[in-house]
Amino acid sequence: MADDVVVTNNPDRHRYEAHLDGELAGFAAYHLSPGTIAFTHTEVDDRFEGRGVGSALARAALDDVRDAGGREVLPLCPFIRSWIERHPDYRSLVHVAPDGEVAA
Repeated sequence: MADDVVVTNNPDRHRYEAHLDGELAGFAAYHLSPGTIAFTHTEVDDRFEGRGVGSALARAALDDVRDAGGREVLPLCPFIRSWIERHPDYRSLVHVAPDGEVAA
């Protein structure tokens, strides 16, 4: 079912949006800073739960970050953080704080 999810970046609203059957099914909000993108919140409408929307959002957003290059990910959102933990091929995108710096 996740193949039917269409994910696009909406930079005006600072979020990636997932559409399913022509309806907004969910989004992953972010905040851009020089060199980083912090994912702050992911939400899927209850009507679309269990249809792969969250996973499609995470994968598409992180693929977009990887393809664009030049930014590290701060996974402040618990969903994005846990998704990356379950998909180790995306861990290289995560910002690692140098010694002595507080990491989010």
